[in-house]
Amino acid sequence: MLAHAVTSRLIPPDFPSGSVWLVGAGPGDPGLLTLHAASALNRADVILYDALVAPEILALAGPDARLECAGKRAGRPGRSQLALNEKLIALARQGLRVVRLKGGDPLVFGRGGEEALALAAAGIPFHILPGISAGIGATASAAIPLTHRGLAEAAIFVTGRDRTGELTADLDWVAIAHAAPVIVLYMARGRIGTIAASLITAGRDPAEPVAFLSDATTPRQKIRRATLATAGDLAAGIPNGDPTLIVIGPTVGLSDLLRPLHASAPMRLVPPPQARAAGA
Repeated sequence: MLAHAVTSRLIPPDFPSGSVWLVGAGPGDPGLLTLHAASALNRADVILYDALVAPEILALAGPDARLECAGKRAGRPGRSQLALNEKLIALARQGLRVVRLKGGDPLVFGRGGEEALALAAAGIPFHILPGISAGIGATASAAIPLTHRGLAEAAIFVTGRDRTGELTADLDWVAIAHAAPVIVLYMARGRIGTIAASLITAGRDPAEPVAFLSDATTPRQKIRRATLATAGDLAAGIPNGDPTLIVIGPTVGLSDLLRPLHASAPMRLVPPPQARAAGA
């Protein structure tokens, strides 16, 4: 038996000046950040964050970090992707350690690939840190299995809008309807009526359960239920400011059995003693 406990610690990789880290912030709960992401936030000189990043996560930035909102919400004006790419390059060329902080995962409907290509073309070193995508984090928080033996052997992730903000014209909804039992829709609340009608026309059951997961994994989480036939009507009553993921499929019904005993409390952020004393 060891006489003394051996204490191990993790050493983060170097975050050199003049580089950009594309960081996934996860679905909202700060406890779902990776250790890499928390370390990057603490060491960054400037953090360009998306509008959907929870304030509890931004509070983990280092005391000297400059925070800039770089995202936009549906229906509101915001910085173009080209302008954002140029901003990342300019900041890196100033010798700053730059974090581009994105809700969910940078490479899952997060435009991280576009930013990485722009950085590579400009000769800017970068690092991609994955995060828990909403399709995984939100469904787990709502106790909705994405797959379940004998019920759903596959799940598919689909975006509800293209770069213009409209429903993606080149998606084959007939193929999607038959591709997997579970369909997870990102950024689709305003178009779910049209999408549901397309899926029903393609052969999906109008009574199939649908879950709307808003502000998932946070204390503001709300779960709403509908069917494909009623999804459009329910969506119309969800406030525009609520980020919402939509799940369609047979496993949605399993949450009725799982949620009564499913603990889904997010990690709380408590300010340091001096900050609490200052605000008292």
